[in-house]
Amino acid sequence: MPVLNLPSNGKQRIVIENIQPDIAEGKFHIKSIENDAVFITADILIDGHDHLSAIILYKHQTEKAFKSKYLADLGNDSFGVEIITEKLGFYEYKIEAWVDHYDTWIHEVTEKIKANLKLEVELLVGLAFFNNILKLAKKEDIGRLKEIIKIFKSPEHYHEATQLCMSFELKEFGKKYPLIQDATVSDLKYIYTDREKARFSAWYSLFPRSTALEPGKHGTFKDVELQLPRIKELGFDVLYIPPVHPIGTTFRKGKNNNVSAEAHEPGVPYGIGAADGGHTAIHSELGTLADLKSLIKTCKTFDIELALDLAIQCSPDHPWVTDHPDWFKILPDGTIKYAENPPKKYQDIYPVNFETEDWKNLWKALKEVIFTWAEWGVKIIRVDNPHTKAFGFWEWVISETRHKYPDMIFLSEAFTKPKVMQQLAKVGFSQSYTYFTWRNTKAELEEYMLDLTKTDMQHYFRPNFWPNTHDINPYNLQSGHEAQYVLRFML
Repeated sequence: MPVLNLPSNGKQRIVIENIQPDIAEGKFHIKSIENDAVFITADILIDGHDHLSAIILYKHQTEKAFKSKYLADLGNDSFGVEIITEKLGFYEYKIEAWVDHYDTWIHEVTEKIKANLKLEVELLVGLAFFNNILKLAKKEDIGRLKEIIKIFKSPEHYHEATQLCMSFELKEFGKKYPLIQDATVSDLKYIYTDREKARFSAWYSLFPRSTALEPGKHGTFKDVELQLPRIKELGFDVLYIPPVHPIGTTFRKGKNNNVSAEAHEPGVPYGIGAADGGHTAIHSELGTLADLKSLIKTCKTFDIELALDLAIQCSPDHPWVTDHPDWFKILPDGTIKYAENPPKKYQDIYPVNFETEDWKNLWKALKEVIFTWAEWGVKIIRVDNPHTKAFGFWEWVISETRHKYPDMIFLSEAFTKPKVMQQLAKVGFSQSYTYFTWRNTKAELEEYMLDLTKTDMQHYFRPNFWPNTHDINPYNLQSGHEAQYVLRFML
């Protein structure tokens, strides 16, 4: 063990540790919803028999002054307090604890009075406390404190003074005007407060190009608007659509993943980018930007929000491929590496290279995409395969977004290893895809629900239970087993 330097204040006798909820020893913030109660606990220790008091100091990021609230003694040196997170955005909090000599004095004199012991010096000690409290007192309490001081000064009021020592009134003066000296203060911790829809929302997924009333015709945003009454009647409050951007023509995929598309085939929406633009352009066959904004506005009239799909990948025709080829992985033969999931090949898609030397400009460009969508009125983003992009990027861009658009919700579409999915939630994703799609038996579902609700995941991982997706058709929906359908519906 290394030699320790003298502390800055050796008179501090309080130890604060194990503040909960906690994620990765304070590295990440916990989450809450507007007007939720958050219960915070800590282990607070003191040597000897003196009493201690502890308060939580907390405030919203927009507030200058901290509010305070006493922690309650939960036993076994554990203390807890409940605070309400009323507004969107970040709350910060810290715990302050001190040796409460005043409360220790009240306890000691009370025990001596019960034992019929004569109080002499003890009343003089109390008198010193009241004089110090008087210096902190508000106008409405000054008169009463002066009366108490007079009682403690006068030997003829001895009996009245001892009765006061055991009174609720004196104990409350100590709480109202704490005599804090040599306090221990924890590091700042943070809570991010989302709007209610981040806790629960029911998503309906459709392809806009499949909504045309006339068979064989390409659907538009206007056609999607006609679907809204039906979607509302079904009980959904989020309409999610895949990428709405121009689709590349180079290596465009045809039906059933055919590498040669016919002239009339529209291609895969995830092959993003063409001469018309990239992630901030609109596919002309779907309509215009004005049409998309109209859809967003019409959705609101049905109490539905539109969620766009952020797929960080490009077709070979995306403007970034020409303007920033270094944002992609260049192979030894000079070609750009396309997406693969061996043996599957996706020649129509170039993954973005997060190890590019120009990573700062790449991050800024992706942030600009999100901010542009936010200006259009999009407040929910479903992120395609976030687990194949850098954790550090997500932590940064979600933080940047929340400071300007605190009501933005990010859904993580990550079907991958548990700890990777959890890390994405820790760095800021509002909601997460889950293994619900693959859990079938009672035992499997119970075990998974306990993981989500009884471990520390409850403080940062918000599950979104998709029974299937547009590229996953699970066995329970193929089996025709009615009980499986009812189970998914109820859950």
